[in-house]
Amino acid sequence: MCPLNVLFDMSRFFPPLSPFVPRLLADLRGYSAAKFAKDAGAGATVGIVALPLAMAFAIASGLKPEAGLWTAIIAGFIISALGGSSVQIGGPAGAFIVIVYGIVERYGLANLLIATASAGVLLFLMGLFKLGTLVRFVPVSVVIGFTNGIAVLIALSQLRDWLGLDISKMPADFFSQISVLSANLRSFNPYAFALGAVCVLGLAAWPRLFATDSRFRKSIENADTVSALNATSRIPAPVVALVTLSLLAWALHLPVETIGTRFGGIPQSVPGFQLPDFSWETVKQLVTPTLAIALLGAIESLLCARVADQLSGLPKHDPNQELMAQGAANFVVPFFGGMPATGTIARTVTNIRAGAVSPVAGMVHAVTLAVVVLAAAPLAAHIPLAVLAGVLLFVAWNMGEWREFVRLKQFSNHYRLMLLSTFLVTVIFDLTVAVELGLVLAVALFVKRQASIFVAEKVADISGELHFRLYGSLFFGAIDKLDALVAEVEASQPGVAVHLDLSMLIALDTSGLDALEQLLKAVQKKQGSLSAHYLQAQPRSLMERSGFIQHLQQAN
Repeated sequence: MCPLNVLFDMSRFFPPLSPFVPRLLADLRGYSAAKFAKDAGAGATVGIVALPLAMAFAIASGLKPEAGLWTAIIAGFIISALGGSSVQIGGPAGAFIVIVYGIVERYGLANLLIATASAGVLLFLMGLFKLGTLVRFVPVSVVIGFTNGIAVLIALSQLRDWLGLDISKMPADFFSQISVLSANLRSFNPYAFALGAVCVLGLAAWPRLFATDSRFRKSIENADTVSALNATSRIPAPVVALVTLSLLAWALHLPVETIGTRFGGIPQSVPGFQLPDFSWETVKQLVTPTLAIALLGAIESLLCARVADQLSGLPKHDPNQELMAQGAANFVVPFFGGMPATGTIARTVTNIRAGAVSPVAGMVHAVTLAVVVLAAAPLAAHIPLAVLAGVLLFVAWNMGEWREFVRLKQFSNHYRLMLLSTFLVTVIFDLTVAVELGLVLAVALFVKRQASIFVAEKVADISGELHFRLYGSLFFGAIDKLDALVAEVEASQPGVAVHLDLSMLIALDTSGLDALEQLLKAVQKKQGSLSAHYLQAQPRSLMERSGFIQHLQQAN
């Protein structure tokens, strides 16, 4: 009899769960005042950088600016405190703009909150069941395709505010946006356009002004100005653009739309805890949005963590712990009116370059942003939306990997097909459909490529004997190549002896095994014999477990 503990041992059916061990615990061992000084400086810098980006991402997503700010604060703190990376910064990201805007347009704000919380649960379970490494299986061509598509859609969504067009609400799909923009070009506001253009040019020029080899720096640099120049160069460009252009618009009384005129400003208080209207029937309708948020959040956060590993030189991130932290953050923020959050590459890179050494920097970033919001919220009312549009246009430009389109001629047709189809479907239809299509194409093309590698060749045709050799993987995509062997057997003399050299057969699936069964039946009809030689480990294991080897022995 089987002991009860063996009978009910679920570990035989399920893999061991990932332990919940935040990177913060390891990084706090041996933590010193010197490390805290580095983290505090980096966190304060990133907190200031996050201010305009968080507001811009929320507004572009069809939400109020405070939704982005408090998402950056709450989710940013949770992701840093519980995550699997030492330096990753979490918060609202440009990649979510298209998805969030579409969900709000189609399902409403309350359902966005439910979908975000549900995605948080899904992300946590993905990490718990060690699915973090599976995200790495998404082909790079698919990632580049949907990233470039998102960048195009972000830029398109900002044309209303950049051009100052009088449009009450933008539609969610590509062609409708083009139509609405075209129909309202007569309301073009030159002041808004000028502010947005100056913002983009300033963001591009700011780091070049203070580069060590720039003419500007060389023209004014001397012993007295070196420290001042170095200090000035560390001020984030988006903050410079936000402050200077907002002051300019306010001082000149420019007729442009601001956060105050559209949203009435930003509340100078912590958002209260609220439960969205929840029902199981609603959740069932939100399966697609939930999967979209979870999938994109997982891909973005783990790609960002890999970039952080390469730049920081610190211990590599734990992908499963990172997904659990992302899940916890996305589950919590909807109850405070927040939006989906993930790892953010721009802020993470800023964090690394500012000298961060542990997750404490990310927690300081969240605290810094909270202090700024609570202390200076009324000032945000004067920020022109055209300036935030300029910030997002610059983000979209840097987000896209445009050189990959030029380099397409260097790659295979398979790569081109996956990248271009994912890009076009993202822009024209939907990001979720684009990723699904990209993955389906990747699988289909992989199957085709592996099938083309498999070879079944005749190596000898002696009187009364046929010798064949199989190369590669005999799986469902390649079984048609055994038809030629079956035809050879059927055309042979009765009593034929067929020998299979399987020394180069590295993999076999059940469909391939069934094809070998059909070959054996063809041999038996000829009253012949079939033998298999030099089996590799995996094909031998399947043949033994299925009883095919015993069947061969009995047939012969």
